[in-house]
Order: sequence, then structure tokens, then C-alpha cells
Amino acid sequence: DIVEKSEQKAKAEVELVATKEAKEAAMLELEQLSNYNAELHQSCDFVIKNFELRQTARDEEVEALRQAKAILSGAKFEEFLQEP
Repeated sequence: DIVEKSEQKAKAEVELVATKEAKEAAMLELEQLSNYNAELHQSCDFVIKNFELRQTARDEEVEALRQAKAILSGAKFEEFLQEP
């Protein structure tokens, strides 16, 4: 009976050690995920904060390209191709 209880205790201690190791691994993973979440949050905050500014700049760039295209579409390039 003592031998059987000693075996049960030994098995329980092995399970306890394995469970503690699993808990430590899970806690480490949770900490890493928490850090990653914080990094993503900062990145998203930056994008949201600067969205309108970036959108305005992009709209201005598109409009400038449209104007350049319109100017170049009406240009006569023969004048630039004259040989001296």
C-alpha cells in the first residue's frame, strides 16, 4: 500500500512539474502576444491619426498628375524635335 501511494505521489509530482512548465510556456506566449498587440495598436493609431493627411496628399498628387497629363496631351512636340 505504501509502495502504491509512493508511485501515485511520484506520478502526481511529474504531472505537477509538466503542468507548471506548460503554464510557464503559456504565460510567456501570452506576454509575447500582449507585446505584439501593443505594437499593432501603436501602428494602427499612427495610420488612423495620419489617414486624412495622407489622403489629402494623395488626392493632390492625383490631381497634379491629371493636370500634367492634360498639359502633355495638348502639347505639340514637333517644336522640341527641330534639328539645328
